[in-house]
Amino acid sequence: MAQLLSPAELLSTMSVLDNGTNIGTAAHKASISSGQTFSLERRGSSGSQEVIHGMSSMTMTSETVTTPALSRGGSKSGRRGSGSVLTPSGQHVVYHTRTQDEVDFPHAGKKTIADHLRKYESLLTVTAPRMRMIVQAFEETLDKGLKKNGETVPMIPTYVFGWPSGKEHGEFLAVDLGGTNLRVCLVTLEGEGKFEVTQTKYRLTEEQKQEEGQKLFDFCAECLHSFIRDNLGRDENADHLPLGFTDRIDHGELIRWTKGFGAPNVEGHDVAAMFQESLKKFGVRAELTALINDTTGTLIASNYVDPTTRIACIFGTGCNAAYMETAENIPKMDYIGLPKDQDMAINCEWGAFDSFEHQHLPRTKYDIIIDESSNKVGEQSFEKMIAGLYLGEIFRLILCELIDSGDLFLGQNTYKLEKAYAFDTAFLSLMEADPTDELLMTIGVFNHFFGIETTLEERQFFRQLAVLIGTRSARLSACGIAAIVSKKGYLEKGCSVGADGSLYNKYPHFADRIHQALVDIFGEAGKKITTHPAEDGSGVGSAIIAAMTKIRKTDGVYVNY
Repeated sequence: MAQLLSPAELLSTMSVLDNGTNIGTAAHKASISSGQTFSLERRGSSGSQEVIHGMSSMTMTSETVTTPALSRGGSKSGRRGSGSVLTPSGQHVVYHTRTQDEVDFPHAGKKTIADHLRKYESLLTVTAPRMRMIVQAFEETLDKGLKKNGETVPMIPTYVFGWPSGKEHGEFLAVDLGGTNLRVCLVTLEGEGKFEVTQTKYRLTEEQKQEEGQKLFDFCAECLHSFIRDNLGRDENADHLPLGFTDRIDHGELIRWTKGFGAPNVEGHDVAAMFQESLKKFGVRAELTALINDTTGTLIASNYVDPTTRIACIFGTGCNAAYMETAENIPKMDYIGLPKDQDMAINCEWGAFDSFEHQHLPRTKYDIIIDESSNKVGEQSFEKMIAGLYLGEIFRLILCELIDSGDLFLGQNTYKLEKAYAFDTAFLSLMEADPTDELLMTIGVFNHFFGIETTLEERQFFRQLAVLIGTRSARLSACGIAAIVSKKGYLEKGCSVGADGSLYNKYPHFADRIHQALVDIFGEAGKKITTHPAEDGSGVGSAIIAAMTKIRKTDGVYVNY
């Protein structure tokens, strides 16, 4: 999954956007050339250190996002000093003109900006009563997903039977198939919430992500074999190490590829059988013990370190949550015959909340444009309103609306802002974090990346708009947490929520806004629900689940799962 950069990372890594007139489609990430990096890291539960071992040349092409033309009004440009022409190919090209170069650009006045700010405050503010209504609908949706399969929010049983004891010990392997890298870890569990991690990352090319599925698992097995042999010094006579494999799975079956993967002959197939075949082919000294979802791994790893953790959430480019449910509340699993008090970790996949029917979330016209321009129209409604992939695009669409109405950037070339997804959510993070009186970082964003001059009043408006968009995301995110808290009755005693993802970790004030929203929903009792940075779910969490699974099967408990 793509990561939201911190302000410092953004300024040091991003370059000027490509020139070109927007005509409604945007390949917002171009192909890049990159070395294939092999890194070895040893990290304890209290810190980390990384050593680079080598590099070999390999080309990697990042995911391209293309959206259809967006309609924001009539056929005319609507800008003073601008217009459009129809090319022979049938494309509309926008142009902008200035009649006197020595004249300063006209800018929106303070009164106009204040009027617009009040308008967007009304559109983007989620009130406490509205949040409580959303929480109630959210809780009902979660219950539906537990009753039967095929619901919008699927509520996937993970076959992780309960919490870790905290006494898990030993060495366990973990393989995390991410969007950019394949990560292989050796996790040494020391009990009482302590662990050490040794890991290596292998770069994945776009070609590897798209080629035949079995070849992808062959690559994973080959890298794992190299890691065990070269980094751990274990030969072919060594004992097999328990292995946990992380991706989006449902009891061994891949539901759908994410993170830019498209390898054929994998979706709907038994991932465990495919990976085991590859392990056997390369003689890997590892025993596949557990297949896990990364959010479930985050839940288990966070509870291992902090036993008060009862919920795990991901707030990044996408969003998700996991929590522990009892068998009596999962009617769709009655056929297994589990004891009513048996715990089962649930992977919610809650980004799909309010999809298709759109009855509960306060969607604006900007959210609707994003949805209708996506490749999954009507789906993932909750995710499209709160996730990092979309916040910058909401901001850009609002700017385009103001440009079209003649209220912003008169006489300036705005074609770079016309590109869909050109305004990264990291820019919103920069504007909110700007410590200067003149908002110099905001000047840099608009001037350096888009070639646009701004006034102080405009920059103050942009920051307030970023605050509104970021706050709405956090408050809606809190509704999901509150739904699980209410459903499980955690409010009285309180609980911790392990949270991960670039929005939570890097977007200014995101966690504080979630906490305030929980108080607005529950009153003062909401202060008992706290969030904290989660532990490594796809590495440490995977290893802990592998350890739990090995112990359970050794004891003869639910050996078929």
